[in-house]
Amino acid sequence: MSHEIVIALTGLGLLFCALPSARGETNPEKNPFFEVWETPFGVPPFDRIEVQHYLPAFEAALRSHEAEIAAIRDNPAAPTFENTVVALDRSGEDVARVRRVFYGLLSARTDDALNEIAKTVSPMLTKHGDEILLDGALFARIRAVYDARETAGLAGEDLRLVEEVYKDFVRGGADLAPAAQEELKTINEALSLLTLGFGQNVLKETNRFELVVDDAADLAGLPPAVVEAAAAAAKERGHAGKWVFTIHKPSLLPFLQYSGRRALREKMFKGYVEKGAHGDALDNRETIRKIIRLRTRKAALMGEKTWADFVLQRRMARTPARVFELLEKLWEPALEVAKKEAGALQAMLDADTGGGQTLQPWDWSYYAEKIRQEKYDLDENELRPYFELGRVREGAFEVARRLYGIEFVERTDVPVYHPDVKVFEVKDADGSPLGLLYTDYFPRESKRGGAWCGTYRDSYKVDGVRITPVVTNVGNFSKPTADTPALLSFEEVETLFHEFGHALHVLFNDTTYQRTGDGVPVDFVELPSQIMENWAGHPEVLKMYARHYVTGEPIPDALVEKIERVGTFNQGFGTVEYLAASLLDMAWHTAAHGDAIDVDGFEEAALDRIGLIPQIVSRYKSPYFLHVFGGDYYAAGYYSYIWAAVLDADAFEAFKEKGLFDKATAKAFRDHVLSRGGVEDAMDMYRRFRGRDPEITPLLKRRGLLPATP
Repeated sequence: MSHEIVIALTGLGLLFCALPSARGETNPEKNPFFEVWETPFGVPPFDRIEVQHYLPAFEAALRSHEAEIAAIRDNPAAPTFENTVVALDRSGEDVARVRRVFYGLLSARTDDALNEIAKTVSPMLTKHGDEILLDGALFARIRAVYDARETAGLAGEDLRLVEEVYKDFVRGGADLAPAAQEELKTINEALSLLTLGFGQNVLKETNRFELVVDDAADLAGLPPAVVEAAAAAAKERGHAGKWVFTIHKPSLLPFLQYSGRRALREKMFKGYVEKGAHGDALDNRETIRKIIRLRTRKAALMGEKTWADFVLQRRMARTPARVFELLEKLWEPALEVAKKEAGALQAMLDADTGGGQTLQPWDWSYYAEKIRQEKYDLDENELRPYFELGRVREGAFEVARRLYGIEFVERTDVPVYHPDVKVFEVKDADGSPLGLLYTDYFPRESKRGGAWCGTYRDSYKVDGVRITPVVTNVGNFSKPTADTPALLSFEEVETLFHEFGHALHVLFNDTTYQRTGDGVPVDFVELPSQIMENWAGHPEVLKMYARHYVTGEPIPDALVEKIERVGTFNQGFGTVEYLAASLLDMAWHTAAHGDAIDVDGFEEAALDRIGLIPQIVSRYKSPYFLHVFGGDYYAAGYYSYIWAAVLDADAFEAFKEKGLFDKATAKAFRDHVLSRGGVEDAMDMYRRFRGRDPEITPLLKRRGLLPATP
């Protein structure tokens, strides 16, 4: 979710209106963007949209929006809330229509042609947004409404909209001198291209690595399903009769976890952590230098010391000091636990090798799995047969049914952009439509890594009528093979529930305006997603959906108990690798950078300062840190996941106190958190739900980081 006035260009508008004809489009009637979409729910006709349609559609949409802005700016009537601020919020629907489809597919089903168009379109959109934010006459009208907001009797969401739009313009440079505004435009355009190129390089780097195994002996330790998937990958890549492993997570993680070939684990691990740092055309280090210089300069133009000082003003944390306070409060206990974990793993390595070998990062997952099996009698492969993808998805749906009374109906008549995609109509408890949910769960070379929630239409109201959202959950989970369906790891199960939590946040949104609905701070937006993970592994919920894919038998009580016991296992490692990345992000965006930036040296110094042990690598190294350098949303914001973890652990306590599916608690969470968007201050919304400020103890307890009681 974006949260600046660039909604004017990002667009959260209707997807079913038609664009005016584009100049130079000889057959506009053949371009789906120039038509009314007579599809179910007015969704994009993915089956008819071609590459050549995008650029003419963008050009027409931008002209349409320019005309809308001119009408607001040049309105001879005195500026009012309705004719200026609301009119601005309602503008940009044409741009929304094209942009959401294009960038949705750029992430989920890209190709060279789309990547090339993005290089043209991204600076166009950035320039367009700057022209709006830096329009002096338009800003004068907004300022007039803002200055009169109290005497005009504005309150509630109306008042919030005025205040947020005014801040958007100020932070967009509206108050800067003309020369500074021109420099800001140049910076914004350059950043749009640099962050785009960074992400494209990471995807290409991820796709080009492969480990080809031709000796079956080198498959030692790997589960049959992993070997089967590697054989299928080999066939797809022209290595029939061999096995191919990639650094896409469904291939990488089980290899590191089970492979008995230490040298091959090292090769796979380094293939992943050295992405973007090979000194070739895909090397991202010079891109990082440029991004950091430009962000530092932009912050200075806006009167702030650092990028973190600039962006955190509109987040829950407010200041870098508060971010560091939380991260450092967690770092010491997590590092202490991680060191103990490393000692146990070293002992297992010594037992394996007879001593003399030092535990390395590519050994961690392998020996952690051994300890899990030895200490907790739990093998990940025991779990996978109970986590067939369809049943897991249905488990997430069932949790939502029991909490909120909503229903999910699969729709096969809705256009999709890839055969892997499924679509579900979501209905509220009274049968009224909440929206559509697309799911797209399997990796492919045309999809970027990770998992995310996006939208093809957000929810807001027109004349009191709610526009139903169209939301998508995208992942890179274990694929089915010729002999078995998609069987997930428990980590993938949690990720599916996580992204589904984001989807519920969008589906339940009940705000009037696009800007207020979309204005959720980045360090609050992860609360609705992360709290859903708590249900994924709860014994009561596991018994609902975890069934053996062959026999249909529910997961045995013994396995459920093992999952509970192993809950705090390896949490030192998990917390430390995450916190290291968060602190690295903050280091990049709070330092006073000179002209010469040594990316490798800076990263090494930043991680040395916090005492990161050599057996653990930061979850993301700078050259492939997409959250931070692939866009601005999480820059100086990667800490948000742990900030929200404090909230979600504390919030879930309310359900544990009242009942896992307590209707009153669920209604309070929906009413005060899920449906409110950014209508009010995030902490106020949380307090309204919980009745008090959040406490950190539930998170420390959940992760096993509380100091031992004497």
